[in-house]
Parts: sequence; C-alpha cells; structure tokens
Amino acid sequence: MRLIQNPQTRLGANLLGLKLPLMALAALLATVAIPALAKPSDNTHEYSFDNGLKLIVKEDHRAPVLVSQVWYKVGSTYEYDGISGISHALEHMMFKGTEKFPDGAFDRIVSENGGRHNAFTSQDYTGYYQEFEKSRLEVSFQLESDRMRGLLLPEEEFKKEIRVVMEERQLRTEDNPQALTYEQFNAAAFVSSSLRIPVVGWMNDLENMTIDDLSDWYEQWYSPNNATIVVVGDVDPEEVYSLAKKYFAPIKSSKIKQPKPRQEIEQTGIRKIVVKAPAELPYFISGYKAPSLLTAKDKSDAYALAVLSAVLDGGNSSRFAKKLIRGSEIAANISTGYRMHSRGETLFHFDGTPAEGKTINDLIAAINAEIALLKTELVSNKELDRIKAQVVASEVYQRDSVSSQASTIGALESIGLDWRIIDEFVEKITAVTAKDIQRVAKKYLIEDKLTIAELDPQPLDTKQPRRAPTHLRH
Repeated sequence: MRLIQNPQTRLGANLLGLKLPLMALAALLATVAIPALAKPSDNTHEYSFDNGLKLIVKEDHRAPVLVSQVWYKVGSTYEYDGISGISHALEHMMFKGTEKFPDGAFDRIVSENGGRHNAFTSQDYTGYYQEFEKSRLEVSFQLESDRMRGLLLPEEEFKKEIRVVMEERQLRTEDNPQALTYEQFNAAAFVSSSLRIPVVGWMNDLENMTIDDLSDWYEQWYSPNNATIVVVGDVDPEEVYSLAKKYFAPIKSSKIKQPKPRQEIEQTGIRKIVVKAPAELPYFISGYKAPSLLTAKDKSDAYALAVLSAVLDGGNSSRFAKKLIRGSEIAANISTGYRMHSRGETLFHFDGTPAEGKTINDLIAAINAEIALLKTELVSNKELDRIKAQVVASEVYQRDSVSSQASTIGALESIGLDWRIIDEFVEKITAVTAKDIQRVAKKYLIEDKLTIAELDPQPLDTKQPRRAPTHLRH
C-alpha cells in the first residue's frame, strides 16, 4: 500500500516530475519551437450512472494492457481529531475480504490472471488499482464492485492490521528524522485546517481506533456516488461501459455528508520550530502559504508558481543546482516543491541539507537571496525556454505510461477539477511570462506566510538495531 504523504522529492521538485533521462530531450526541444501535441483527452470517454458513479475510459492501443482504478473522494483532509489515519487504515482493511471473496482471495485471483494490484491513500483521495492484460478487465470489476459495499471488516483482522499500520508509522515517520521533521513542520504550518493531519495518522489515534470507527467511515464514503472509475489501455470504451454497468450500476448510492469547511486561520508572522531527533545530518524544510489551482482566485497564479519552482529547481541547469550546490557549495542537496493539484490551500516549499562546514542558517540565507533576486530581476528568456521545453518533454514521457495517464485523470477528478484541464496544461505553462513569475514571487513568498522547521541532529543510538517491517503492502 502506498502512502502519499510527503510532497517533497529527493530528485528535486520539478513541476511535472521530470525524470533525469529526459534532460537530453528537453535540451533538444529547447532549441526548436514548442510542438503542438495531440490533446490528452483525445480518445477519452466519460460515462455517468444513475447511482452517481462516474466512469472515464481512455483508449491507448499501443500495447495489449490496461490499468483499472477506483478512486474514492476521501483522504486525511476529510478526517478530524481522534480519527486521524482512518482513511489509510481502511485502505489496509479493504484487502481483508468479502463473503464472495474471503481474505486472501483478492491477491490469489489477481495473480492467477497475470495481474498486479495495489492501493494508495493521500490527503485528498484513496485509490485502488489493477494492471492486467487487456482481456482481464472483468476480473477487476468483479473484485472492486464486490468490495465497494460488501467489505466484512472482521474485528480480529482489524486488530492485527492496525498494528501493522502503527508499525508503518513507527518505521516511516518516527524512526525517519526527515519524515518526522516534515510531519512537525506541516502541523506547525497549518493550525485550524485538516491539512495538518498526517495521512498515516497520529499514533494515539491509531492506538484508540475501533472497528466501529472504521465501519462508520466505510459506510460514509465508500459509495458509487463518491467514486470514479478510470480505465486506460487497449480497450473498447463501449465494452468497458457495459461491464461497468453490469457490476457497478446495481450498487445503491448513499447520502454523502461532506465535512464542514475548516479554513486555515490567517498567518500573521513567521513560524519556526526545532525538531530534535537522532540523525546524522542537519536538515530543514520551509514553506510559504500558497493557493492550489482549485483555490486560486487567479488561476494563472498556480501555473506561474509551478514555473517558478522549476526555475529554482528544474534539473542540473536550475538556479539552485548551479549556484547553491555546484557554485557556492552551500547545499549538499536542496529541492523546491509546489503541489498545484490539491483540494485546498497548499505550500510553496523548500527542503535540504547544508554542505559540510555550512549551517542551516547559511543555506536559508542563500535561498532568501535567490527569492529576493526573483522579486527584483526578471527571469531570462533562455531560462523560460528551458522550462517550457521540460514541460513538453515531461508531457511526452507521461503519455508512455497507461498508469500515469489514469492517475492524472483520477487525481484531478477526485479533488474537484475537471480532468479535461489536462488539455490546457502545456498551453498554460508556456504562456507564463517573466513578469508573471516576478508577480507571484512578490505576492506569495513573503515572510509573514512562512513556516520553518529545523532538524537538530541528536546522537544516534548505535546499540539499537534497525527494525524491518513485518508486511507492508507495496
């Protein structure tokens, strides 16, 4: 099971997740005019059912494979104090069986049909997927439709699985100094918003979670009118629709009671925290409050922030790589990130480790100098051309994967954005100007909206053996 909690990436927060092998392609594209790409929505079909279920099918006939995903609009931002981590815990329990397919049958059936499957939980959604040869879609629909409303949730299995979740939290957060720092940073950055809740949940809430809590959460959110099915691959849309109608249309909808809005209180000054934990190296993470594409009053701000992030940390030619890592050698590593696609407010963030002989304050000062430069000097046309070439390269790369195509569609739908905006992405990014970048830097990268968390390394306990997880699904 995949936990999508920390938005930072150790490869650098490129605005589209650009992989290093694509740098050569990006460099080539930077020397020519940006080509016109076919629309991502081409060969994509949307269907709706009377019970509120939405089905989106995208044809991709390059290989005889498919990916089938079921997305539920529920994640940690739907949770509240006392039940944090419940969406992720329920994800674990979704593999514990129904009357028709008892515990263990799901894994066995997928394997017997040559497929693979997994699940993921994030702040905004929970998803389940299977990857199969193209003739096996009905297997996916049989399994997913059955557990949409037919999960058994045996208490003894819950008691065992919640211990696995607690162990997962211990290993991935409490025993990981950087992850622990991020969690504390996020809780400091957001005070009243549910964005402060970690996806894995707080340990005390996990310790006190009950099977009744889980059952109530399942009944409330796992319903066809709170779900989107996305199928991408070598499929016939009408055949997919017929199968979906057969297996999902008979499922009754339920009344979805949306959580009350928990708007973040206005931040009126810089916030700083120190996290003391056993670690080898110092580390920091900082972030400025910023709107997502969904919450921005001016949608162009979100695209400009994405390009700004890539100017600072968009590969080996970016400012941070050239100036802070190779140039002044202040940073051992540093990344920048902006989560444009989010259901609520988000952060424009930095994180990194200072180089040997340098301090976190040195590194933060260097970052601040780069921010000040963005506010006073326009980004050059050469830099913008490089970023826009990377956008096209990444878009081309993403379309090579049926899973990436499906995940983009599902995530957009689940946070409340029409999936068709993917048609506009390249155009919107390439329309960003140097003045747009300067404008959003001045508007959002201001100290009163900044939160900083610093990891203060404590001595490592070399006598304590590092534990390995018993069984974590991935």
